[in-house]
Amino acid sequence: YAKSITLTVDNMLDNLLYADAKNCALLKEVVMDFIVENGSDILGKVSFEDVPGSMMTDLLTAVTRRKKKDDNISSDGCDYDTMRVSVLRKKLDEKGLNIDGSRETMIALLKENS
Repeated sequence: YAKSITLTVDNMLDNLLYADAKNCALLKEVVMDFIVENGSDILGKVSFEDVPGSMMTDLLTAVTRRKKKDDNISSDGCDYDTMRVSVLRKKLDEKGLNIDGSRETMIALLKENS
């Protein structure tokens, strides 16, 4: 679903809140990437009043990941905090660990089992 939806300024907040409520880490990541890519179009048009403050971590992760990409910084190593959800899931699967859960849960499992 996360790859098949077309996000717009009008629907991105609904998708973000849905992803958070249903613990859909991939969809949440896609929406956060959309916000980072389209920040200037979103500012002043969308109210983030209903967005839980806990999502700031996810937004900062998306911004940091974008900055690393723009600065051509290598993401080698174990920088779990900025890894994409798909990469976190792959690493968990390789270790035979549960791949479901929030980004924070996946990172904690990887750190515990490193």
